[in-house]
Amino acid sequence: MPAKANMTTVSNNKVLVLAVFAGLALQTAGAQSNASKAGMGAKSMDAGPSGAAVGPGGAPDVAGTLKSAAEAVGLARWSGVGGERLPEVDVVSTMEFWGTGTTYGSERPSKSSEALPAFKTEYHVALGYNPPAMRVEMTRTSSGPSAQGGAAPLHTIQVVREKYAWDETEIGAGLIPGKGTATAAMAAANNRLLQLWILPYGVIKAAVAAGDKTKMLTENGSTVLTFPLSGSLANVLVKATLDANNQVSKVETRPDNPALTDLATETLYSDYADHGEIATDVKSPGHIIRKQGGRPALDIQVKTLDANNPYLVFPVPANVKDAAAH
Repeated sequence: MPAKANMTTVSNNKVLVLAVFAGLALQTAGAQSNASKAGMGAKSMDAGPSGAAVGPGGAPDVAGTLKSAAEAVGLARWSGVGGERLPEVDVVSTMEFWGTGTTYGSERPSKSSEALPAFKTEYHVALGYNPPAMRVEMTRTSSGPSAQGGAAPLHTIQVVREKYAWDETEIGAGLIPGKGTATAAMAAANNRLLQLWILPYGVIKAAVAAGDKTKMLTENGSTVLTFPLSGSLANVLVKATLDANNQVSKVETRPDNPALTDLATETLYSDYADHGEIATDVKSPGHIIRKQGGRPALDIQVKTLDANNPYLVFPVPANVKDAAAH
C-alpha cells in the first residue's frame, strides 16, 4: 500500500461504524444539513415507473432496492456475536483509495477541434462522511500532443469540509506555524463536495437521507434512482443507475441552474472488486470515468482501497475560516 502521510492514515482494521443502517438517513441528512431545502422533485429526470421492482401494494420498493445496493458494495453488514443477528450497520465512515490514469484541464481550448489538456495522474483520495469531507491529492504530468518535454510534475492537494474549501501545499498545511500553506478556495466548495456524494457510497447514503424524495424507475432494463441532494447542493438532482448486481454503474447530476456547469456531471463506475490489501468485503469500482459540464474530467484505474475506517481528520485552518467569514 502506498505510504500514508500524517493525518491521512493509521488504519483500524475492520472497525464498524455502529450506526443502524435504518438510521443512516439521520446521520447523512445531518451531515448534508438543511434537508428542508431539498424539496425539488425528481420529475425533471423521471421517466415514470415502468417495471421497477415493487413492494407490497405494487409501489416501487425503494427501501429494498437501497438495502440491496448497500449490501452489494459491502456498505451494510449484519453484526452480532454468538450467532445473534443484529440490525444491519453501515460500515463505511472514512476511506482512502489510490489510482492512476488521466485527468483533464478545465481550460477550454482556443479551437473547438482541439482536445483538452491531458495529464498522466497519480490520484489519491481521502474522505469521510461524518462530517462530509474530502481531500484529493494529485501529481500530474502533461501527456498527449500538447505535452512539453521536461515539464515538472504538478502536485496539488484540494480539500473540502462542509462549507469550507481550500488548497494545501502539504497535508495538514496551515494548522501549525511554518508547516505549509493553506489557501482558501471557497468558490470550489460545492464542486468538491459533489465529488464526495457521487461516489457509490455517497449515492446510497444520500438516497437514504432523501427519504420519500427518492424515486425509482426502470430505464432500458436497469433500475434507476433519482433524488435531490440537500444543504448547499439542494439545487442538484442525482440520477443513479444500478447494474445487474445492484452496484452503482452510472451517476448523473443536474443543477436546476444550467449556468452551474461544474455541477453537471456524468460518472461511470465499473470493475467492482475488493481492492483492499486487507480484505474487508467492501467493493469499490476499479474504473472511474467522469465528465463535467459535458467535457472529460478524469479516467482513473483504482489500484488500492482502504475501507477499514482509517483515521482521517480534516480540520479547517483558521485563515480559511476567516476567509469564509468575510
